[in-house]
Amino acid sequence: MTHQATHQATHPLEPLAEHEFRQTAAILRRDEELGGSWRFAGIELLEPDKAAVKAWQPGDAVPRAAFAVLWNRADNQTWEAVVDLTGDRVVSWTHVPDVTPNFTTDEYHDVDEAMRAHPEVVAALAARGITDLSLVLIEVWTYGKALMPDKYRDRRLGWCDIWYRDTPESNAYAHPVSGLKVVVDMNTLELLELENDHDHGQPEVNAEYAPGPWTGTLRTDLKPLHITQPEGVSFTLDGTELRWQNWNLRLGFNHREGPVIYQVGYGGRDIAYRMSFAELMVPYRDASFDHYRRTAFDIGEWGLGFMTTSLELGCDCLGEIRYLDAVLHDTRGEPYTIKNAICLHEEDNAVLWKHVDHTNGAEVRRMRRLVVSCHVTVANYEYLVYWRFYQDGNIECEVRATGLMVTTPFAADGAPPPTGTVVDKQTYAPFHQHFLVARLDLDVDGDGNTAYEVDSRALPVSDSNPYGLAVVTEATPIRSESEAARDFNWSTQRSWKVMNPNRVNALGTHPAYKLVPSASIPPLMDPGTPQFLRAPVIGHTLWVTRHHEEERWPAGDYPTQSTTDDGMSRWIADDESLENTDLVLWYVFGIHHITRVEDWPVMPADTIAFWLKPFGFFDQNPSIDVPPSMTADGEVCRHE
Repeated sequence: MTHQATHQATHPLEPLAEHEFRQTAAILRRDEELGGSWRFAGIELLEPDKAAVKAWQPGDAVPRAAFAVLWNRADNQTWEAVVDLTGDRVVSWTHVPDVTPNFTTDEYHDVDEAMRAHPEVVAALAARGITDLSLVLIEVWTYGKALMPDKYRDRRLGWCDIWYRDTPESNAYAHPVSGLKVVVDMNTLELLELENDHDHGQPEVNAEYAPGPWTGTLRTDLKPLHITQPEGVSFTLDGTELRWQNWNLRLGFNHREGPVIYQVGYGGRDIAYRMSFAELMVPYRDASFDHYRRTAFDIGEWGLGFMTTSLELGCDCLGEIRYLDAVLHDTRGEPYTIKNAICLHEEDNAVLWKHVDHTNGAEVRRMRRLVVSCHVTVANYEYLVYWRFYQDGNIECEVRATGLMVTTPFAADGAPPPTGTVVDKQTYAPFHQHFLVARLDLDVDGDGNTAYEVDSRALPVSDSNPYGLAVVTEATPIRSESEAARDFNWSTQRSWKVMNPNRVNALGTHPAYKLVPSASIPPLMDPGTPQFLRAPVIGHTLWVTRHHEEERWPAGDYPTQSTTDDGMSRWIADDESLENTDLVLWYVFGIHHITRVEDWPVMPADTIAFWLKPFGFFDQNPSIDVPPSMTADGEVCRHE
């Protein structure tokens, strides 16, 4: 069978198109004789190796290949495939023993429907006074293997929360059914266990947030806020290539990482080859029956791309907007499109730089930034991701967490647990953490780079420093992967910079980009615990590794039902040199969520971010050429 392309890719890093997903599935079914029990956990572009992409020129051929992960529901075996789309053939077909691929949104919905119809579940809910099954949500979570019942450890196993609504329009997460959990075989949809541990009742909570079920009065004193660009936007989008001011970059998307930022440059100079999120681990810090299994790997176990939602003008993005759609696939390999998956726009961001000269008046420039954003809904939670590019060469990555907290009733005659905050009547929200791992493949003026840890230190009082004012910085090279794990130090205001020792600026120093950390949170977890062993990457703020194409997932390729990581621990074991070579930074940041009453019933966005800032990359302020800001009357701002 020959598959004719309906769209010809024009660059090696373009995401797979609809026909390429179909072609991948069709070739595999044909060549490997796959029957109806096979499912696709993930299909994505097999990115050409970095050297080939950097050498590619417009007009060169664009060979296309896909990487697919499949499992057979009949025997629960996992296989990896490389499919040559240009040559219409399977390049490799490899069994991967003792692993479990990510769960899928298809399965999420299948489990909900199957378990709501199961007689034992129906009876258990009826015993608690819940009889309208259309108002019930049964939501499946993944397991860590250490927490799985021994007799089910060879299965694709899920455990389920149960929730119910007051009405079809009301909050799906308002009423957890405490003490009742479902254990299910994801392949057969067989109910394996119905765990009925306790019943703390159904407290009447004030859990609504959407007008209708929420009966409060909306504010009426907000006037319209309009953001207009009557002459259009200042950026250009050519396929997936984005250009704005001095910036150039390329946009990608896949089921696991969601948005990927490729080949970032400023003024024709390289800064980063590839930036994305590689893992998102959320351990709930509550040992009770309802929560002890609740540790999620939202990227490795589910996929940010699969959970990306469509954006709406005026709601999610404001101003003169350009959108990009994303194409993904279901478990049968059929493509579908997420409309408006990525939002592109410019924002005003107050003052870029200013000085008032008391003789000559003021010079002021307003700051503008280019924003690449997407929104992800992970069941009850939302993650809003913003990559921002500034006129002065800065890059900011911001994540906002919002949505609905997991809550649970506690015993009416008992004290609330110390591992959460009481947010409503007889209801608490457990403490939890969100650990994000950003994968930053920086190429500062090329791929011969060295990373340095930079600390500020006060010099002791001495004859030359009689008042103890002197502060110096100390830059320590991270020489090899045995030194890969680094921790933030508030007392020295620690940062890290990636420097190119092969280039010099006009002042004779080496160009660099500096990682400015924030939202650095500790794991507060014994390193021998099951959840930590699955993701020791969360134990440090920063890791530095030598670039390898296959090193993408710091908690391992298959964290679902894992016991230990097959990622960062293995990568650094060979202690490769990190000096003057191609480096990848893995920055761990997140939210230590000590839950609040103010987060209930819907959570105001909690905002975290980190920055990449030029450090000697330019010879002076690169935004000095930004045009003068104008008054409302159209005059140059030069007020006295």
